[in-house]
Amino acid sequence: MQQALAAPWYQWDGEDLLLAVHIQPRASTDSLGGTHGDRLKIRLTAPPVDGKANNHLIRLLAKHFGVPARQVLLLSGESSRAKRVRIQRPRRLPAGIQAEPAGRDRQGQPSARGR
Repeated sequence: MQQALAAPWYQWDGEDLLLAVHIQPRASTDSLGGTHGDRLKIRLTAPPVDGKANNHLIRLLAKHFGVPARQVLLLSGESSRAKRVRIQRPRRLPAGIQAEPAGRDRQGQPSARGR
């Protein structure tokens, strides 16, 4: 059986999920979906003023991944449309994101837990 390839805009770091996103502020609706180059495109209704779009992004991702907002960390891109985000121990995974195979690390090798 052939395993599907992961999208280029996310990767797992242990139990945490790292996302590369492209933000479109002042959109008509909030939504996750599509790509912009090698990033996940996220549309936000919030304007890119005084951190409003960043705060809105954190709340939106927390809702979609089933975690409190404090578990969504903006790693880079505070004043840019291109951002890197860490989601600590997501409880839900939206379409397009594969869960880590049990007992395997990022390179597909058996993890210490899986041995």
